[in-house]
Amino acid sequence: MLLSEDVIVDCALRLVGQHGPDALSVRRLGAALGCDPSALYRYFHDTDDLLLAVADRIIGEAMAGFEPDRMPWQDALREMALRIHRGYRKQPRVAALAAYRVTRRPHEIRAVDAGIGLLRRAGFGDADAVRHYSAFVDTVLGHAALDAAHLALPPERREADDRAWTGAYAELAGTGHPHLAAARTELRLMAGSSFETALELILNALGAAAPGSTP
Repeated sequence: MLLSEDVIVDCALRLVGQHGPDALSVRRLGAALGCDPSALYRYFHDTDDLLLAVADRIIGEAMAGFEPDRMPWQDALREMALRIHRGYRKQPRVAALAAYRVTRRPHEIRAVDAGIGLLRRAGFGDADAVRHYSAFVDTVLGHAALDAAHLALPPERREADDRAWTGAYAELAGTGHPHLAAARTELRLMAGSSFETALELILNALGAAAPGSTP
């Protein structure tokens, strides 16, 4: 097989997806690619460098076709968030390793530029645009990592965690937890992801704080 950065990243995504984080080793990659492990060092300094390339691939695929200038700034931020979150959910085992990293690579750079640009378009000054983008993207990536970790659990553990809200917690009525008792029938809402709720909260907060926006 003819090696390239893309071929190695493809293999890394496949191995981690199938076997978990421990599969991201030079030895495992070399065996899967049918090459001497040392050949990988011509493309990546080490496995951490490869991990950053994998994360950047996920960002690039998630953002493909994104055209922020064709929509209002809040709608564009919403779409950006949904794309990134969805991209990491497709690769839950990779998300647990990479969602919190800074890749310093082209796809991430374009995404950061787009996000800060949207907030500048909303009327924020440069410092506020950067601060607010940091809060926005940390919310997105934090939920991506959390939701990916939940998806990576064995199904029986995932289901047990979700059932706890309508089981163990709902049974606490009258045991010194008055607010849980009052909201008992709504505790089912704690199961699953709160990402979209958090996203709307931050978008509404940004909208309220924006000094002025242009379409």
